[in-house]
Amino acid sequence: MAKYSTGSGGGGDSGDACELCGREDTSLSRASVAGAKLLVCSDCAPHDDNASRRGSGRGGGGGGGGGGGGGGNRDAAEPSRSKRAAQNVARAMDANTGDSKHWEEQGTDYEKDRLPYLVKGYGDVVTEARQDAGLTVDELAEDIGVDAERIHAVEEGRAARAGVGGSTVRSIEEALDVTLVDE
Repeated sequence: MAKYSTGSGGGGDSGDACELCGREDTSLSRASVAGAKLLVCSDCAPHDDNASRRGSGRGGGGGGGGGGGGGGNRDAAEPSRSKRAAQNVARAMDANTGDSKHWEEQGTDYEKDRLPYLVKGYGDVVTEARQDAGLTVDELAEDIGVDAERIHAVEEGRAARAGVGGSTVRSIEEALDVTLVDE
């Protein structure tokens, strides 16, 4: 995972690791990446916001462009797409920082139907038990009163990403007489 820094966090220019990718390197150079001043290695130097203005003569190997025409026609005052994206993220983060009033007033529902720790391979356990019981996903979903997508998510091993609650897992355990919760 890349290390990100604004360059103002102590140590000055004496660091020996790239502040973008984290690679240890003794020959770091200063770069502006999405508006942040960073010390970067030679591999990350092309990400410098100013590199496209300086290095337009470099042979463009590979990649993307897509829309045809020269990328050099962009107005120099117009920020790059990656810089605009970073600025949008920063604005969104700033808008949410320190604003805890909505959490204080409305509370959270993290614990309402918390997904418990599940056994390894829980998706395969459910699929096999459901098939052994002669049920389709839709039939099992109807039996326990949940949307079929919840059953699919469990069988595919993505219960946490799909927001499947603990009550659904317990209902599946009961309906199929299997153990899914790692207690």
